[in-house]
Amino acid sequence: MAAVKKTAPKKKTPKQATAKKASATKSPSSSTGVPKQPRIFAMSFASVYPLYIQKAEKKGRTKEEVDEVIAWLTGYKAESLQRAVDSKVDLEKFFAQAPRLNPNARLITGVVCGVRVEDVADPLMQKIRYLDKLVDELAKGKKLASILRQ
Repeated sequence: MAAVKKTAPKKKTPKQATAKKASATKSPSSSTGVPKQPRIFAMSFASVYPLYIQKAEKKGRTKEEVDEVIAWLTGYKAESLQRAVDSKVDLEKFFAQAPRLNPNARLITGVVCGVRVEDVADPLMQKIRYLDKLVDELAKGKKLASILRQ
């Protein structure tokens, strides 16, 4: 009888291990093969709005300044912004129903959560990142004129 030679399992190179990790973190697709949307799209604006205010107020800024930044980006006035909060629209609808995205929004650059906002491919995600970046700048103490790209 021939002897069966056992071999030790091959170790993965760091590059192979990284590739496997990256494929495991991709968003799962639905049964139709279409990738699922990020969960943040379905979050209500009413749930993130107080967090924006809280972040700004911790750094000595005001709710009015947060509202001004949101109005600059989206075109919402105080009344329509409050209606969006009260009706608990999700972020997708919040940006879809925005009166107008500021044409200078493309001037918003930088990194939010390790992602360059100008490089975000999905238009809705980019708008969300723009808003995050503006609130970050407000909380960091930047002058409002600078934040509003004036």
